[in-house]
Amino acid sequence: MRNLLARHQTPFLLIAGLAVLASLTALGAADDLQVTLTEMLIRVTVVVGLYVFIGNSGIISFGHIGFMCIGAYAAAWAAAEPSFKSIMLHSLPIVLRDNQFSFPVAMVGAILLPAIVALLFGLAIMRLAGTTASIATFAFLIIVNSVYSNWDSVTAGVSSIIGIPTTVGPWTALAFAAVAILAAYLFQISRFGLLLRASREDDIAARASAVHTVRMRLVAFVLSAALVGAGGGLYAQFLGILTVDPFYLGLSFITIAMLVVGGMSSLTGAVLGVVVVTAIVQALRIFERGLPIGGSALALPAGSQELGLGLMLAAILIYRPSGLSQGRELLLRRPHHRLRTRSFAAQKPSPKIST
Repeated sequence: MRNLLARHQTPFLLIAGLAVLASLTALGAADDLQVTLTEMLIRVTVVVGLYVFIGNSGIISFGHIGFMCIGAYAAAWAAAEPSFKSIMLHSLPIVLRDNQFSFPVAMVGAILLPAIVALLFGLAIMRLAGTTASIATFAFLIIVNSVYSNWDSVTAGVSSIIGIPTTVGPWTALAFAAVAILAAYLFQISRFGLLLRASREDDIAARASAVHTVRMRLVAFVLSAALVGAGGGLYAQFLGILTVDPFYLGLSFITIAMLVVGGMSSLTGAVLGVVVVTAIVQALRIFERGLPIGGSALALPAGSQELGLGLMLAAILIYRPSGLSQGRELLLRRPHHRLRTRSFAAQKPSPKIST
């Protein structure tokens, strides 16, 4: 039992680390820190969802924020006030338009709808690989953004959906981040995850070994979309107001940057990248607002957050191309593997062949 826990300690260590951060922030009782922590934990769910597909398949996806958008709007359709939906979202199905559903129902919709869309879209593009597949996912992001920006009677177009209950706080976000970490870890040690990583390392050899690459990618793509969609549902019920603008290039690139900074090939890297990038952005944000020193204030120029993030990403790519985690998982101690071998004395000598 002890060896089993040692072999699978990574997800529990990551969850414990996030729980410690949440506890320390709760002790501080500062509203700004609570908001930053909640947003960071939501992004942990999103980036871990990205890792499930990108980290295991080796295919960079620029379109997963489209699934976050789908999940966010699915949660908003379920949770927003009926009085608002009857005016601004009048083309919604009657069961959604005339009712306001609870948080669990909204989250089920935020998980299922992106997963269904990913299944349909994945059937078309999972045969692609490399740059071609990446461009196809980027096209998906453009399509989602265009549809949700112009479907006024269902999404309110470029206007905002209001009246969404703000039920998501740090502990709710932590719970979903923990579930996402466990789901990603179980996938990566499963048969599907192992075969998918084999195809990532050598696709031709994997196919020659009867690995159904398309099927493995599709499973990862659907699970990844479900986790990212859950992050979207949390985001909508964290802000209480929703518009399509955040779910485009800016959020796409910063979530991919978090994965790259931490290390794309490990679950630890996905979580570490979110924490490190959030800490750096928050520090630069504080310096942008200005620090009082004596009778004056020391402030960085506007745009320092983007500049700092860009410099950090460039430095990581130059000096640690595999990310901060170097592709390794967080372990307190290495699991002990027992080797069952017979002693030489117990082995029977091989019979001599006379000539």
